[in-house]
Amino acid sequence: MTRVIGIVANEPSGDVLGASLVRALKAVLPDARFVGVAGPRMLAEGCETLLPMERLSVMGLVEVLKVLPELLRARRDLARYFERNRPDVFIGVDAPDFNLGLETRLRGAGIKTVHLVSPTVWAWRAGRVKGVRRAVDLLLSIFPFEEDFLRAHGVPARYIGHPLADDIPMHVDGDEARRTLSLPAGGTVVALLPGSRMGEVTRLARPMLETALWCDRRRDGLRFVVPLVSERIHATFDALRREIAPDLDLTMLHGQSRVAISAADCVLTASGTATLETLLLKRPMVVAYRLNTLTYRLVTSLRLIKVKYAAMSNLLAGRELAPEFLQDRARADLMGPALLTLLDDTARRQAVVDEYARIHTLLRRDAAVQAAQAIMALLQRDAR
Repeated sequence: MTRVIGIVANEPSGDVLGASLVRALKAVLPDARFVGVAGPRMLAEGCETLLPMERLSVMGLVEVLKVLPELLRARRDLARYFERNRPDVFIGVDAPDFNLGLETRLRGAGIKTVHLVSPTVWAWRAGRVKGVRRAVDLLLSIFPFEEDFLRAHGVPARYIGHPLADDIPMHVDGDEARRTLSLPAGGTVVALLPGSRMGEVTRLARPMLETALWCDRRRDGLRFVVPLVSERIHATFDALRREIAPDLDLTMLHGQSRVAISAADCVLTASGTATLETLLLKRPMVVAYRLNTLTYRLVTSLRLIKVKYAAMSNLLAGRELAPEFLQDRARADLMGPALLTLLDDTARRQAVVDEYARIHTLLRRDAAVQAAQAIMALLQRDAR
């Protein structure tokens, strides 16, 4: 019997996670059909997509409001599709504000639902855990501190580890990465990662370029690499580069973020999945982030955030190994000194690398295989 698995990923990081899971499920269900919303990696694994993933990729309270009618319409259309074409199981990949609502409706229609990646209910908007409990038959958690919290609130959760920790080797060759990018083996390389969404890039490109220029004026021999995920983002960043730092020794890349991080001595990155990837590649980092001003005011005034750090790398470490510069503090006169200090302090960099290696080992659990086994157990339980 051919199994039909519904799966929806809303953004590039979800596409990576979804592709790993699809690959693992195909190993035990080779005839399965996967249909939903997929990005390029999931499409390469044979997923069918009902609409372009970019239509669902949006972040921030204010930003979501601008496209809310379209998002609601897309979710309604997906729900109707899956209610008419009932999958054996539906999997929502991350994007809880979108996927949990879809899962709740499908579960109410008698369709088994799985959510991959716990919403950050332990960090902010803790009341959402009630909605998670209503939405899912199984929640697959990718961070070790989440499982006990979720189970204590009645959510059937299983910690599987993080697929990126399985995908990225414990040691990466920086010299090989530099050769791949045609960079000299010697000298100091700094990677700039302004984000994967246009909103992030428009807010962070300028302070990152200004920081790179600040450092370049005070240190000889610096080289910068910038991986950019799309042609539109590439063009936006390049326009700012020509305005702010036209003579900077800077290599702009189409994608290749992992190679860029591997080639770097230090990374200046947006908060988000990139901080985890940088941790797993064992590169010291400085973290910057800016939200839409109104979004930031709403979040802070309502005291929605319950954790001490913005970067997942720091949350996993339990301390600020990566200096964080958020909102108005994301500027060159603060980030530049932090970056140069990190480059100059060899002992500190080695301590960071050692701690990141410890965390990598903790997260490395063959996550996609564990997730596939948990989903198979759910399907087999229902078959009895």
